[in-house]
Amino acid sequence: MSVVGAIMVPHPPIILPEVGRGEEKKIAATSAAYEQAAAFVSELNPDTIVLASPHSIMYSDYFHISPGKAAKGDMGQFRAPQVKFRVEYDTAFVAELTKLCDETGFPAGTLGERKAELDHGTMIPLYYVNHYDQSYKLVRIGLSGLPLAEHYRLGKMIQKTADKLGRRVVFIGSGDLSHKLREEGPYGFAKEGPDYDERIMDVMGRAAFDELLDFDERFCEKAAECGHRSFCILAGALDGKHLETKRLSHEGTFGVGYGVCTYNVLGENPDRRLLEKWEARQSMALMEKRTKEDAFVRLARAVINRWVRERKRLPLPEDLPPEMIELRAGAFVSLHKDGRLRGCIGTIQPVRSCIAEEIADNAISAATRDPRFSPVRPEELDSLEISVDILSEPEDIRSEAELDVRRYGVIVSKGARRGLLLPNLDGVDTVDEQVSIALRKAGISEHEKGIELQRFEVVRHV
Repeated sequence: MSVVGAIMVPHPPIILPEVGRGEEKKIAATSAAYEQAAAFVSELNPDTIVLASPHSIMYSDYFHISPGKAAKGDMGQFRAPQVKFRVEYDTAFVAELTKLCDETGFPAGTLGERKAELDHGTMIPLYYVNHYDQSYKLVRIGLSGLPLAEHYRLGKMIQKTADKLGRRVVFIGSGDLSHKLREEGPYGFAKEGPDYDERIMDVMGRAAFDELLDFDERFCEKAAECGHRSFCILAGALDGKHLETKRLSHEGTFGVGYGVCTYNVLGENPDRRLLEKWEARQSMALMEKRTKEDAFVRLARAVINRWVRERKRLPLPEDLPPEMIELRAGAFVSLHKDGRLRGCIGTIQPVRSCIAEEIADNAISAATRDPRFSPVRPEELDSLEISVDILSEPEDIRSEAELDVRRYGVIVSKGARRGLLLPNLDGVDTVDEQVSIALRKAGISEHEKGIELQRFEVVRHV
């Protein structure tokens, strides 16, 4: 036995008649699809349901798996306290899954529970499932702030655990789609909202799960999606499986997207080991990009590789361009992995004898001393994208009108407090955003008087 199927479902409280009180009729197609998905789960006769919910406990760098023997909850926060739930947890499954995570160094386990009660992202799917079957045991998993690929890997570990224990497992990916589909909706409208819904329903309707990992997280954030990480875990749980996929419904009546799909496992399919294929494509793209790196980036990469692997400082190569040896300037080294920042450290003005030394120092610091991140591990080195920014001398300016978010970086200061933001950063589209972020980095309130502004230009090497 193993993972025998999965469903992708939303969790709007209003869909329950006890909460909606008539409003649920406006999403009748979602309700009907939900009933169909729940009946599908019952037909699979699962021993265990593994459910990922965005509203369970969430950490930035850790997946929380609910501990204990059982849990309960109700819909009281939605004016329906009479709708109650009690579930038994599959303690053996949780123990085996956490053991596997410990053995492989994967950041998941039962630590850090803050609230034992069931969340609505868990209760609403179970409300429908319980119409047909209540004999299952549950494993409840929270999401994390880790990259999408890490969520997929957790799904693969769930599959491996099911295989080892011989459980019939159904996975439920609980999550709404975009929350910004309509101006009159509770969260307003963003153009990324309908784009996200169309794209995610296409991907999930085709079970093209490797494409889930290609969604830019800034795009997902602007769309205010809810369930993407749940869907990535679902995808991992079905990795390598031959699937019968049905797209049952998609609605956005209240300005929030609700999608329902079912996945029936028909057997094995080695061609659907999609994480491996995605990682191979990523690796090829990085290797191609690396062949185009200039001397500035090549130096940063070589220094980081030597330091992380051997804890030794790389001597400066003899074939560096003259400007890297003869000139001095401030420099920032930025690291990205899976499209996300992995470290960034720099100097506003030069503190070393030349640009090359400036890059070498800041490269080591970006990889090992950025307080926002754990040190880079040797196994991450081949996945890093590296850029180097060489800064011009900062110049004083009188107002934000002299800034251009694409051309100039900004330095804000008041007394000893100082914050900097580089120019032309993804997701920073206006001067107001640029200055606001720099102020937060400096610990300066936007309403304080006497804030000094400087601007600088950079030459970016990638």
